[in-house]
Amino acid sequence: MNIIFMGTSLYAKVILEHILKCENINVLALFTQPDKPSGRKQILTPPETKDFLIKNSFNIPIYQPEKLREKENVEIIKSLNADFIVVASYGQILSKDILEIAPCINLHA
Repeated sequence: MNIIFMGTSLYAKVILEHILKCENINVLALFTQPDKPSGRKQILTPPETKDFLIKNSFNIPIYQPEKLREKENVEIIKSLNADFIVVASYGQILSKDILEIAPCINLHA
């Protein structure tokens, strides 16, 4: 099964980590929030999910749109031809256009 994973936080990272261990699931792409300044020095910091993929050398495309609803992002999602979209602590609302691309599941803590 080919999926798109949408998530940002530590909670999402844990879910992504488990999904990546499944032999029958192929993660086509990660959609996550843009890097944000953090801490006293406001150092630009990647989301937990992006950091995890990079540190573990996964060759999975990472997208960090400011607004997922923009047409170009919807087109990217369509072009991936996913069987399923998994959302966990993403931080943006999926538009009807995205919800109609593939079945979606939104996981909550």
